[in-house]
Amino acid sequence: MIGGMRTDPAGEQSAPSSSLPPGTSISCNPTPQQPASPQGIRLRAVLLGLLLTFPNNFWITVVEVRWYTLDGTSLPLFITPIFFLFWLVLLNFALKRLAPRHAFSQAELLTVYVVLVMATVTAGHDLFQNLFGAIGHADRFATPENKWQDLFFAFLPSYWLVRDPVALKGFYQGSVNPYDPQMWSPFVRPLILWGLFIGTLFTICACLNVLIRSQWSDHERLAFPIVQLPLAMTDPQTGTGRPGLFSQKAMWAGFLLAAVIDLINGLHYLYPSFPYLETVKLYNIGQFVTQPPWNAIGVTNISMYPFAIGLAFFVPLDLSFSCWFFFVARKLFQVFGRAAGLDGPGSAGFPYFEQQASGAWLAWGLTIVWGLRAQLRHTWNLAWSRAPEHTTGTSPEQKRQYRGAYLGIGVGLLALAGFSAQIGLTPWVATLFFGIYFLLALTLTRVRAELGTPHEIYFVNPRLILVTLFGSQAIGAQSLTAMSVMYWFNRGYRCHFMPNQLEAMKMADVARIRQSSMLGLLFLAFIVGTVATYWANLHVTFLEGATAKASPGFKRWVGAESYDRLQGWLQTPFRPVPTQLFYMAGGAVLTLFLRVMRGAFLWWPFHPAGYALAVSYAMDYFWFCFFIAWVLKALIIRFGGMRAHNLAVPFFLGLILGDYVAGSLWSLYGPLNRMQTYKIYI
Repeated sequence: MIGGMRTDPAGEQSAPSSSLPPGTSISCNPTPQQPASPQGIRLRAVLLGLLLTFPNNFWITVVEVRWYTLDGTSLPLFITPIFFLFWLVLLNFALKRLAPRHAFSQAELLTVYVVLVMATVTAGHDLFQNLFGAIGHADRFATPENKWQDLFFAFLPSYWLVRDPVALKGFYQGSVNPYDPQMWSPFVRPLILWGLFIGTLFTICACLNVLIRSQWSDHERLAFPIVQLPLAMTDPQTGTGRPGLFSQKAMWAGFLLAAVIDLINGLHYLYPSFPYLETVKLYNIGQFVTQPPWNAIGVTNISMYPFAIGLAFFVPLDLSFSCWFFFVARKLFQVFGRAAGLDGPGSAGFPYFEQQASGAWLAWGLTIVWGLRAQLRHTWNLAWSRAPEHTTGTSPEQKRQYRGAYLGIGVGLLALAGFSAQIGLTPWVATLFFGIYFLLALTLTRVRAELGTPHEIYFVNPRLILVTLFGSQAIGAQSLTAMSVMYWFNRGYRCHFMPNQLEAMKMADVARIRQSSMLGLLFLAFIVGTVATYWANLHVTFLEGATAKASPGFKRWVGAESYDRLQGWLQTPFRPVPTQLFYMAGGAVLTLFLRVMRGAFLWWPFHPAGYALAVSYAMDYFWFCFFIAWVLKALIIRFGGMRAHNLAVPFFLGLILGDYVAGSLWSLYGPLNRMQTYKIYI
């Protein structure tokens, strides 16, 4: 709820949010609470979702690995699941007319959607797609010049990597039979091991979500902006007297506006003489700033992505303001640094955004954990209590879920300890590494549940944080190599499964799906999605070549980032730099200050998330979209009140949906015609 009691990152209630008046929901025609008890999941919906998993994951792999015509997994709301849901909903309208008994319910449509979302997680940029860019990189690109064999090959966990030269040649150069055992068999053992490893992380995150779900969803009533579109698309509006989303003219107005923009720009991509709407995508206004010290702003892009403006409309006003404000402040800080000589010789790394972002996200995460302390204590007591259910107010099923969650976390941590030993992490490094990983996972999940913003935190990962704090020599060559082998799933967190798990649980609440059934569905979708992703990546790369035709070389970037920095640390040991530690501490202190001020004063306009997002790459593409959405939303509420706001909601949902559908169609047109086409993002 964006307009009720505001909840700060620590989970404590504070003053009413400035984004919307109290009692306002951001959802379009939300479904009223149903008295019926939660039900299980129908088999036909599960089977349909699993059936669509393979074309979904193959499509993602083709357009993101081979043709780079869609970046649908780089966004908080994935594109391809919305595209499939759009056509399923239209098909369901026809079924309701022609064969009402066979029409899908909202629960069934959301079941299919959840399966596709979890499958997309496995296929996206920041999970197994990255794995294929790193799994054979060390052996393929080791040369006498870079001296990798002497520096760290002795520490590589061979069972976890592909080291067969024939298979690697076929993988990177392509033009071989993907189903030749000589090609794919060296990949089997490493992929199984990584699947078990990531499955362990998936399990621990799911267990954490079981423990925190009721606090964030039921008690704090966070907004969950990302689920608003799928819920609105599938809401039947039965008996409410309100028109559904697809019956509202405002939605179709937004849909057509976004689709027409994509049509014009898509035709320009194919026929350059056709008009082009230049500022829709990244347009560098920094090119016009040439005089020092103002030219220190560097590349400063503005964009007017329809989908981003639509998503930002559902962000609380104080956060959308903070996001673009701190981005501008970040640029002005660079100007100040140029004027004061802070970026001169000997100041390599200024303005130290990596360190600022690391401190900000860690501090924010710690406040979130602190805010959950009562919830975790409560769930622990319920899980192991022998008191009768009527005295605790908890159902037997919920107690079993809490107990299973704690057992799952315990078993998962033991499994991680075993995996860490095999990969080569020393115990103290493994403890800190995974502690930071789960802290970031929890923070990302809170971001999505409360704010729904883009959450690319490219600068923040456990490897960088530990090296900054302790130096490369203290960590040691073995653990540095092990962290570099695992860098692929820490490069970015756009496809992290924990936020998507919690959103699936939220949709289960709305659609009256039993939580135990939803948990089972999540694990099934993850397993099938992993298999589909493995197949799709091997098929595409063996045919096209990971570095031969794959565009734009993504399969090489991940491995290069993994091992090039490792090479530098081993050749030139890194020692903690006081300046970097100062900026890391400064980022943490500023975040804590913003958090305290936000909780203490009603008039305080700055959200700590705005600063954390602005210095960690998330706002580079979207800050101007947030500015536009902030202006529009503020004006609508100021002059039209909540009635005008509610009337505008379908329009902004339409912007998202129209942009996603049109962008998906262009991404289908390109590969089918063996060509690159216009993409709606980047």
